[in-house]
Order: sequence, then structure tokens, then C-alpha cells
Amino acid sequence: MPRSRSGGAARDGRQGLPEGPPPLLVACALGIERFALRGGDRGGAGAPVVMLRTGMGPRAASDAVTHALRGGSVTERAPVVATGFCAGLVAGMRPGDVVVAEAARGHLPGAPDVPCSDNGPLLRALKERGVTVHTGLLRGSDHVVRGAERAGLRAQGAVAVDMESAATLEAATRDGARPVAAVRVIVDAPEHELVRIGTLRGGMSAFRVLRSILPVFFEWHRSLLLPRR
Repeated sequence: MPRSRSGGAARDGRQGLPEGPPPLLVACALGIERFALRGGDRGGAGAPVVMLRTGMGPRAASDAVTHALRGGSVTERAPVVATGFCAGLVAGMRPGDVVVAEAARGHLPGAPDVPCSDNGPLLRALKERGVTVHTGLLRGSDHVVRGAERAGLRAQGAVAVDMESAATLEAATRDGARPVAAVRVIVDAPEHELVRIGTLRGGMSAFRVLRSILPVFFEWHRSLLLPRR
């Protein structure tokens, strides 16, 4: 595995974890996304947290997550969150809004949905922070989606699209069920189309929101450790 794909997990040095609560694997694709998450509030983490930068695209995401889960960077029990930026598909969405996927579906024809079934704590924690939240189907793509293609995805029921979430969650669940979630911050929306992330007017809003929601992932993780009633 190239260092650029798995280096984030390797640098965190999670090999040889002791027995105890499973670590949380937080996967993102871009350096700017990882930078935002690195600057987030780490207080309240209930177990070790691995930040994995996968690289762009579904193949890179799948390879990096598979390597992390099978290669000893984290334990096989680790819950997985796919996060970073996305493109919103619904009119009225704005940069800085958050999408919590009910399911993620890859870009290949016939790709199955990967359900995200433990979203209650995520939604509650985000709303408590005053974040505008959208839920629904998150679609995958292997390229930047524009124009008519966006409208087509929306017509198929998707609320947002990105290149890595579906591949991340599919890789995470390939060897059996585990808690998974996809939480994406909108940086590009129908009325706010992306030109370049560095120059987008709403880019800083999306960056600040991504940085601020890291504790939400910890709250979700802690909820998974509680006894089921």
C-alpha cells in the first residue's frame, strides 16, 4: 500500500492496541479535510481515534480502508465514519450544511446500498450545535459531478454526492457488519456551484463546520459502546 494512502493511520501508531473499547476510524480523502479534522476538539473521545486520509476517488478509499482494517492499523471491530466535503443536490442547500447519510450507494451500475442504521446520536448532536442537517441517500461517483448529471442523481433519490463515502463504507462492511456512518459537509450546492475549493466563498464556512463536528463523531462512538436495551 502506498504511504500516501495509509500514512495517516500509520503515523497514529495504533498497531498493537490493548483490549478495550474498539477505536474509531475516521476516513477522509483530502489534505484540507484532514487538516480541518486535526484541528478539531479531541476532548471527549471514548477510545483511540484513527484519522485516515485515503486519497481521492473510490478505488483509493476502498484500498486504504481495507488496508487499515486488515493490516493492523485498527482492530477489526472499529466503527467507521466517512467524512469530508460533498456536493449537495437539493435546491436550498448551502455550504456548511451537513448531510448524514441514511445509506450510501456506489457509482457502478447495480451497486447495493450500504445502510447507516445508528444515526440517532449523530442527528441529535448536530442539531444541538445548530447545524442545518439533511438526511437521505448519499451517492458515490468516480469524478466531479456537474449540471445534468447532478439532476439525474437527484431524480434517482440522492440528496448529495461525493467520491469516497460509498466505497469507504462498502470496504468497511465487506467482511461483516460493523457500525458505519457517512457525515459530509456541503461545500458545493445547486445555487453555490464549486469552482475551486480554495476560492469558493462558502469554502471557509464548510471548513469551519467540518472542524467543529469532530466531537459529534465521538458522541456517536460512545453511544455504540453503551448496552443495547
